[in-house]
Amino acid sequence: MFTGIIETLGHVATIQEENTNRHFTIVSSFTNELKIDQSVAHNGVCLTVVSINGDAYTVTAIDETLQKTNLSSLKPGDVVNLERCMLANGRFDGHVVQGHVDQTAVCASVEDVDGSWVFTFRYDASKGNVTVEKGSICVNGISLTVVNAKEDAFSVAIIPYTYQHTNLQHVKPGDSVNLEFDIIGKYVARLLGRG
Repeated sequence: MFTGIIETLGHVATIQEENTNRHFTIVSSFTNELKIDQSVAHNGVCLTVVSINGDAYTVTAIDETLQKTNLSSLKPGDVVNLERCMLANGRFDGHVVQGHVDQTAVCASVEDVDGSWVFTFRYDASKGNVTVEKGSICVNGISLTVVNAKEDAFSVAIIPYTYQHTNLQHVKPGDSVNLEFDIIGKYVARLLGRG
């Protein structure tokens, strides 16, 4: 389980294809604290560490993951948001994040509002996912609060700290992001027959 509070940014060093799988080698500041079999969220996608070499580690994404997330568009040099699993004795600063991406969205606009930014994202509402104003949403692994919710779009307001310490600083209109909708909202939607 994760909280959506990004620990650090990682850089994609290499990508190796093996059949339908892709092995991503990531350089990160916390690599020396990782161990093989540990789970790490990459842009909100929970992946297992399969090898460690110096300041880099490798994770594998299967075809199912590549089809449903923006990891398929990663290339060497790209920046990814990283979060290790929540410690049982840690503070719960974000919200309940499973590391299971529900779908992707497209950035519709980025508005600079004199010291902060408002990002608007559009997604396919036919999948049954919903957002509510002041509810939680996970965008590229970042726990955020919905500012404006529509049936197929929502906006989030980003403070300078979040902008500077996540890969949102690189997201521009037309880019794809990973979405994990609030777990409580997903269960309510399912009970009401939406999904």
